[in-house]
Amino acid sequence: MEVVCIGCGPGDPDLVTVKATVFLKNADIVFAPTAREGRPSIALSIVQKYLSKSVEIIDLIFPMVKDKEHTEKYWKKNADQIVGAVKSGKKVVYLTVGDPSLYSTWIYIQREIASHHPGISFKIVPGIPSIFAFAAQAKIGLAEGDETLGIIPACYDLDKIKRTASSCDTLVFLKDGRYFGDIVNMLGDAGFLDESIITIAQDVSAGEEVLKQHSLKELRHSRQTTEKYFSLMVAKRQNDR
Repeated sequence: MEVVCIGCGPGDPDLVTVKATVFLKNADIVFAPTAREGRPSIALSIVQKYLSKSVEIIDLIFPMVKDKEHTEKYWKKNADQIVGAVKSGKKVVYLTVGDPSLYSTWIYIQREIASHHPGISFKIVPGIPSIFAFAAQAKIGLAEGDETLGIIPACYDLDKIKRTASSCDTLVFLKDGRYFGDIVNMLGDAGFLDESIITIAQDVSAGEEVLKQHSLKELRHSRQTTEKYFSLMVAKRQNDR
């Protein structure tokens, strides 16, 4: 009894790995995460062309809220659905945007199944994270030599973000562009000079990509960040050498 988790990559179907397509083509049931009922699954839209016409697709709702008690109910409910499909003898695939190990819904599902259904095993197929798709599109290096790189969810504790920012040369902010304005205002206090380069992208590799680069000083004055959830911002303390 096994469930296969597929990392679907950042949005471009051509960036789905060859290994992932093999499991997708042979799946009997595909579970696709979505933020709310009736909303199309982004992960599913990425891999749709690799699925057989006979595959059964089941949406799983993961509310995008910070109330842990509320979200844990959905983790258990969704895990139970997956377990039921696995026990029926079907080839079961679970989808997640990017890579399963980085801020994904899969982490909660795996933990829930492992805790209550030890007889079920996992196979995890990694995907290309948006961070690296972004760096390729922007044609920038994220870290070199002895530089340190921090990967930070922008939508949580600003003080914690500031402490992390103070000790890193390059910062990658994920998850929610609505918070980028607050981050920009904080970077100076974290030791980033006005000349530091800030690059912001939304919908990386998804066909409607927007990518803009500014100095920290320019961005602080213009306040042109983004309001989209699926956005990414990279702050470098100085220009590439």
